[in-house]
Amino acid sequence: MSFYNKILGKNGSVKKTHDKMRLSKDININIANLKKEFGYSDDLLINYCKTDAKRDLNFVSVYFGDLVDRSTINSLSLELDRIKNESGGKKSEMGSHGLINRISGLRGSKEGFDYETLYTDLLSGNTVFLIDGCNRYFSLITGSDKGRSVEEPSSQTVIRGPKDGFTEGLSGNIALIRKRIRNKALRLEILSVGSITRTRVGLMFIDQIAKEEIVQEIRSRLLRIEIDGILESGYIEELIKDDRYSIFPSFLSSEKPDSVAAALLEGKVAILIDGTPYVLTAPALMVEFLHSSEDYYHHFIISSMMRILRFAALLLTLFVPALFVAFSAFHQEIIPTPLLINIAAQREGVPFPTLLEALLMELTFEVLREAGIRMPRAIGPAISIVGALVLGQAAVEAGIISAAMVIVVSITAISSFAIPNYEMSNAIRTIRFVFLLLAGFLGLYGVFMGGIALTLHLCKIKSITVPYLMPIAPRIRGGNKDTFFRFPLWKMEYRPAGISESGTARVNAANPAAPRKRGKQELR
Repeated sequence: MSFYNKILGKNGSVKKTHDKMRLSKDININIANLKKEFGYSDDLLINYCKTDAKRDLNFVSVYFGDLVDRSTINSLSLELDRIKNESGGKKSEMGSHGLINRISGLRGSKEGFDYETLYTDLLSGNTVFLIDGCNRYFSLITGSDKGRSVEEPSSQTVIRGPKDGFTEGLSGNIALIRKRIRNKALRLEILSVGSITRTRVGLMFIDQIAKEEIVQEIRSRLLRIEIDGILESGYIEELIKDDRYSIFPSFLSSEKPDSVAAALLEGKVAILIDGTPYVLTAPALMVEFLHSSEDYYHHFIISSMMRILRFAALLLTLFVPALFVAFSAFHQEIIPTPLLINIAAQREGVPFPTLLEALLMELTFEVLREAGIRMPRAIGPAISIVGALVLGQAAVEAGIISAAMVIVVSITAISSFAIPNYEMSNAIRTIRFVFLLLAGFLGLYGVFMGGIALTLHLCKIKSITVPYLMPIAPRIRGGNKDTFFRFPLWKMEYRPAGISESGTARVNAANPAAPRKRGKQELR
């Protein structure tokens, strides 16, 4: 039940009901209810306007002073003064119908009949007009557009490609997407989520391309959310994801409008949340978390090589510390003899076992990473880099850790930075500790068992009813043209199977640069 679904009983008590409370024709009752519901807030401004000398009150304008745009309010005040001057100069009464016609003729006007929508309009920065003798209200769009201007995203940097990024304003983010997809099939639905915050959530998809089942599933999950407030897109992702206990992200978040537009063209659904620059797209497949929007702006051979490097970086982040511990503690025969002698010589004065040494170094690096993120930007990178160098060198000279362990941790850290998606990087770094513990207690057997369990878990995950490992598992014939490798654009003729509703070709395979065959008429 909504936070504002209330009515006043005869004895003054508040009763909850499924019916919305309608406005009264008595303007004094409406004003009293407004003041009471908002706790007589000081920033709730009520301007009384009178156009008829024979009556005490004709209409009022109500708005929150901190939510409206001052220039718009000033222009509106001039318009109201003109209405009052015209009615007074003619020395004739302006009836309620004439006043309604004048107000409803203003730009961006709409009307409502109940208190709940009236509260929503006020809290959205609109100016509300209440007319005496009329049981409806009129609202004008006067919200302030103040906020961060469009600038380059901080979490998704590219060398080649668009540099603009989403901001915290929902309207501006919608405009950035519509600039890229100028098609009448682009649909937008605005929902209100959060019983107290009443956060606006936009649902965007392309009709006849996005699957109706997926759109309906996301819409129904958003409508079933029962929470007091939504402050960021992470709230939505955690509340509507399929496997709530999985550490892997099942929604792809992006600050780049071109990435979201590309996802919409593939048949996916975008979820825009007011107050955050991160837009969610679903369904999201695991391979997409290792893709970058820049992959489609370079030559497909270069892009494919970059993707292979990212997948290799993921495997290095996940397995290098565990394999080093397993080889050093349980399977020394696998290590070449010269290298084994060097490792043994380095560990001669180290007082800790290999597992404890690896955990100590990995945790130290994670602390340095977190400190570098939370510290001010001017000193954060310096602390993380200098701290790692100083601590690593000092620890080796003090005999606490071996030099080989510093190399292993450095390889792992650098590889984790190559994962383009921050949520996926966090998941892989966390699971790395699980593999490290399995390797320390069970050796390679533990690493293999952990790999099997991880594969089974990934096969079980779904993103809005779509398998997480698709098109690898389940395997879709011809669906691997944009997974580990990036095939040429003219080879990716169809949209992803299982996600898109349409099976039509996206691109013509013919080469526009090839010489055009001339017909008989041209040969003549």
